[in-house]
Amino acid sequence: MERIGVFVCHCGTNIAATVDVEAVAQALGREEGVVCSANYQYMCSAAGQKLIQDAIHEHQLTGVVVCSCSPRMHEATFRKTVAGAGLNPYMLEIANIREQCSWIHKDKDEATKKAIVLGRSAIAKLRHDAPLQSSTSPVTKRCLVIGGGIAGIQTALDVADAGFEVDIVEKRPTIGGRMAQLDKTFPTLDCSACILTPKMVEASQSERIHIISYAEVEKVSGFVGNFKATIRKKARYVDEAKCTGCALCMTKCPSKKGLNEFNMNLDHRPAIRIPFAQAIPNVAVIDPEQCIKLKTGKCGICEKVCAAGAINYKQQDELIEREYGAIVVATGYQPMNVDALNEFGYCDNKDVVTSLELERLMNAAGPTGGTLLRPSDGKHPKTIVFIQCVGSRCDENTKRGKPYCSKICCMYTAKHAMLIREKYPDTDVHVFFIDVRTPGKNFDEFYRRAAEQYGVDYIKGMVGKVAGHDGKLLVQGSDLINGRQVKIDADLVVLAAAIEPDPTARSIGTMLTASMDTNDFFTEAHPKLRPVESPTAGVFLSGVCQGPKDIPETVAQAGAAASKVIGLLNKNELVNNPCVAHSDELLCNGCSQCEKVCPYGAITYVDKEVRGVGVREVRRVAQVNPVVCQGCGACTVTCPSGAMDLKGFSNQQIMAEVDAICKW
Repeated sequence: MERIGVFVCHCGTNIAATVDVEAVAQALGREEGVVCSANYQYMCSAAGQKLIQDAIHEHQLTGVVVCSCSPRMHEATFRKTVAGAGLNPYMLEIANIREQCSWIHKDKDEATKKAIVLGRSAIAKLRHDAPLQSSTSPVTKRCLVIGGGIAGIQTALDVADAGFEVDIVEKRPTIGGRMAQLDKTFPTLDCSACILTPKMVEASQSERIHIISYAEVEKVSGFVGNFKATIRKKARYVDEAKCTGCALCMTKCPSKKGLNEFNMNLDHRPAIRIPFAQAIPNVAVIDPEQCIKLKTGKCGICEKVCAAGAINYKQQDELIEREYGAIVVATGYQPMNVDALNEFGYCDNKDVVTSLELERLMNAAGPTGGTLLRPSDGKHPKTIVFIQCVGSRCDENTKRGKPYCSKICCMYTAKHAMLIREKYPDTDVHVFFIDVRTPGKNFDEFYRRAAEQYGVDYIKGMVGKVAGHDGKLLVQGSDLINGRQVKIDADLVVLAAAIEPDPTARSIGTMLTASMDTNDFFTEAHPKLRPVESPTAGVFLSGVCQGPKDIPETVAQAGAAASKVIGLLNKNELVNNPCVAHSDELLCNGCSQCEKVCPYGAITYVDKEVRGVGVREVRRVAQVNPVVCQGCGACTVTCPSGAMDLKGFSNQQIMAEVDAICKW
């Protein structure tokens, strides 16, 4: 006979302001099998938990229902509470009367009635609960970091410092990411390469960090603590072990018409190249689409001049299979393609550039050697117009941009304006903006310095059109402060393009079964309490893959992700969730539907002798590996014969909840 205790939480006024908690406790106290019912201001507090434990001992409870906030918040808390009193932790049910009730209702009577129904539903399910026992699984002491930008590098360094092996998988020929393309960083205006390069060198010299560049993760299977990854290392056609990075092959290569991706396609590069001077690994890579030898079988000059004998035209892609205990996603971002925003004339005028293109034009290692010149004629621009929020904060109905703020644009535009005014005092700089957003430490001071000390002309208003006119760029916009239309003849127009997740983010998210939002940013497990964890156990988030952020914030999040990885890898074994699928072999017809939908590969089929009432035969039946199964329930809804069920969320339990709601 069940003896159930019900405990209703006020949650301060989060619940009590909309729900009559005393009425809920009284109503649920009259339910069959309920022997005690109480309400308390904060059930998750030490006093509230003691109230539950005392009731378990006093009333010899066999099950507990807590009416409170979402189980995502405190299910683990209350499971530990009941376990501490000697009750099986899976004889606990939580009725969510906050997110699903008090927060979405204004009428107190209506909310109270709904809270009672939710409580009755939880009680009905509890009557069919059974004690479950957790199993354990070992932890592989190795971490995979997907992405070799500053976020991935910092995460890898911190994890390696704790004594664990780390693999950085970077799709480009070198680590460094977008930060390697920057000239200066705000708000200190220090050299980006001077900050990043020591980190890159440290990562390459670490005995515990293994850089797998020019590679992509192709497949991931397994579960937290025991992931298996297949990594495709693409053919460089250069032996990494032999190449000395002398760059002689680059100077001798006759095919020099490839667009230089590192310089944002503003100049050309040879078919064999090292992306930039500080590249790590400092190893050349051949573009097979551009190489004359690989396309026609002729040439081979780079092979002849290479004293180290590193060139290998027969090199093939290599598949690397490794096991990991944790995975960190640090896939970074890319600037949004602004071609569709034709009012700014980006496709029609070479002198309309994006901010990242301006970074390369101002960089000493860029296409102009650090001298700011117009791309169209190589002359120094005397009037420069910056346009903010290009593709950011757009109306979702237009489908021509992103609805979010890209967060870094206001600051990097202020940085560009200050650097230009400092190096070229004769250049007039105008900035069209909607709002200036400077929330970081010393950011507002930095922006004010640009406007007040450097004389940058900030114009609050939107630009309607940019068009070529008599060798200039006619910028037409509005000045909302002074209530007038503005026309500026500019030599150079710079678009602060929105940033968006790397194109590989969606495929990687699907591979990891990680949650993503509508903008293809990875979704954290909880925005406040678990900001660097994915809802998928063992998968962590680092950097802009989770949302727009600047370098200091990225580094901070990278360290936070590393601390979570270290905490996981420090464990020798993990306690597994016992709420896993299982198969009724008498009902299973061996159709394989459940095996096909299982995202974790937890289901296999075996030929087994099945015995039952009047049944004794060898049959092909499904078997579930409880260590691999994550309890997602996909197999239970797919099974046409009803053989698959989920412990803790069985069909009987779910239908009991439905019946309790329908009776109301």
